[in-house]
Amino acid sequence: MTEFPPLKNDLMLRAALGKKTERAPVWIMRQAGRYLPEFREEREKYGFFTICRTPKLATQITLQPIERYDLLDAAIIFSDILVIPQALGMEVEMLPGKGPHFPDPLKVPQDIDTRLREHVNVYEELKYVFEAITMTRKALNGRVPLIGFIGAPWTLMSYMIEGGSSKTLSKAKTWLFSYPEESKRLLQKITDIGIEFLIGQIKAGAQMIQVFESWGGELSPYDFNIFSLPYITQIADKVKSQLKEENIEPVPMTIFCKGSWYALESLSNIGYDTISLDWTIDPAYAKTITKGKVTLQGNMDPSILHATHEEIRSTVRRMLENFGTSEKYIVNLGHGILPTTDPENVKVFLETVHKVGLELNNNIIN
Repeated sequence: MTEFPPLKNDLMLRAALGKKTERAPVWIMRQAGRYLPEFREEREKYGFFTICRTPKLATQITLQPIERYDLLDAAIIFSDILVIPQALGMEVEMLPGKGPHFPDPLKVPQDIDTRLREHVNVYEELKYVFEAITMTRKALNGRVPLIGFIGAPWTLMSYMIEGGSSKTLSKAKTWLFSYPEESKRLLQKITDIGIEFLIGQIKAGAQMIQVFESWGGELSPYDFNIFSLPYITQIADKVKSQLKEENIEPVPMTIFCKGSWYALESLSNIGYDTISLDWTIDPAYAKTITKGKVTLQGNMDPSILHATHEEIRSTVRRMLENFGTSEKYIVNLGHGILPTTDPENVKVFLETVHKVGLELNNNIIN
């Protein structure tokens, strides 16, 4: 494995592993993205997936929020969850104002065999992600840890069948209920690639991993236990066990199942170090259900960053007071930052996290 500069700020990693921290660390989902004017400048010159597939550009975009705000405790590699469907042979476009679009989504179970690659060479098809991670890790020079990620199998399956975002996921759910065994076969195929992809990201230099089950909350608790939980469980188990077999130290892993409040107890028992929470989950409830087994991450409503500075500060304080700031907590939003967010409001958010976190921890110490 590549030699990297020593890490200077390990707050994120300590918090993820349940160790005490001087203050609660903070990062923001989608922190490298459309709310930043410097990112929009690059998007005028390059297509979204061109940036993803060009390590130098992906590194540059990943570093933009780190360079703008000297307050973030982690960087997350600029990529997309849909690179796995692309590796499987599907075409994915990023349409302005609409988001991801599959011109030819999966329609019937036979498409699994006729339209998806039987074998995916992850280290060839997704080589550009590994190169971007290594390049970014070196460019960070130990400033903060670097996060890698994938989309969870059910979320990726949904996109591959719906052809993009959907309010109902009716096509994807029809597969689950009409073709349950074929759906499980597709989910397993995505899972196997995801495991190998995450291991490759860690070998390339990722110091923490997050799995995004963005459509988890669209499933009932019963269906979640059949079509989501077994696969995200496999990911945590096999990534860590395979790394140990290769004498590579496993990195902290985070699971984010948006809307799946009912699954918190299960999620705290399947091998992830951190559970990321959306804004609909009360901190006290989350702490009660998870019983201190995992670190919690989140969970401010991203829309609050459109409010006044005073409202942002009061919301951050309340959040930190409710979660606690000395251990097992990472500050974040309850989902990705919105593209209409004022970067100055992000600065207020981050400054308040630092100020209040140190203040509360000092009170604990004293």
